[in-house]
Amino acid sequence: MDSRLLCGDVREVLPTLVAGSVQCVVTSPPYWGLRDYGVEGQIGLEPTPEKYVTTMVKVFREVKRVLRDDGTLWLNLGDSYASNTKWTGGPSKKQLSNNGSTFAPIRLTHELKEKDLVGIPWRVAFALQADGWYLRSDIIWAKGVSFCPDYAGSVMPESVTDRPTKSHEYLFLLTKSARYFYDADAVREPVSEVSIKRAEYGWNCDRPSAKAGPDGIHTEKMGSRFVPLNGRNLRSVWTINPQPYREAHFATFPTTLVEPCVKAGSKQGDTVLDLFAGSGTTGLVAGQLGRGFIGIELSADYYTLADERINGPLFAASGRPSSGHDVQGESQDRTQPSRLDDGRPEPAKGQRHA
Repeated sequence: MDSRLLCGDVREVLPTLVAGSVQCVVTSPPYWGLRDYGVEGQIGLEPTPEKYVTTMVKVFREVKRVLRDDGTLWLNLGDSYASNTKWTGGPSKKQLSNNGSTFAPIRLTHELKEKDLVGIPWRVAFALQADGWYLRSDIIWAKGVSFCPDYAGSVMPESVTDRPTKSHEYLFLLTKSARYFYDADAVREPVSEVSIKRAEYGWNCDRPSAKAGPDGIHTEKMGSRFVPLNGRNLRSVWTINPQPYREAHFATFPTTLVEPCVKAGSKQGDTVLDLFAGSGTTGLVAGQLGRGFIGIELSADYYTLADERINGPLFAASGRPSSGHDVQGESQDRTQPSRLDDGRPEPAKGQRHA
């Protein structure tokens, strides 16, 4: 599949992409106050949560332009707690493990109480909703769960004794339009044997319903109307262990988190965008599933890492990817993949690392 990896600030690179050229976006922006790439004005180091949210709205307004009218956005965001200390403090284990970035004490300001949960994911989600996006689903990425003997998970330890350990992040499904492409069959889950047996039983209910009418529901067998034998619909809580990548920072996307997003939000030949490409997991998955890929990454170190990681399986047909090329508008025939225009001018790299 035709794909490109671009190095630069998303606010400079996104405007170079053609409107309506992307079918599906899967991305995870820098968390507020976490990483420092050594670039002035970088996303994630805004002094307040409000300014961070404003930045997100502006960035994803441009994403909306690039996205097809029937496209989907899958947005992963993590949260943090407020602190009234003078500075952000020393680096955490997660920050120290970030290749290509450093920790620098920065002054973060807010009007929250000490120990308040900042609520960044929902602040951003509601702001995008107010800006015109359709907020369709809040998916819980459960890295670990309690009271479930079948799944313990893998969770970063926290030295807290006055609240539960944080073990989840949010994955929001947002759309540009009320009607959009969503392949429910591509992400169906197996139906349990108990449910299959239940489908053989009759259903006799006199309670009126909007679907069955005033006489209620009467069937000899429940059948597929009640138990979809081709698989149940995807749920909104996903139990997925973090999947570290040895060469990357701790916060690498698990491939199993990206796969259902790409499968449900696109089909073979479509183009998938990750505007915060990191170590290239979205591009890796997109290539394996027969999709084209556009990745944007600010850090030259991460850009190199992503290039090396996905160069083999993803770009075998087209050779090593090169930064600075745009994507043409997608063909009106949805069976044809988006194509790349190697003749377009190179986008600005004003904030690219040397």
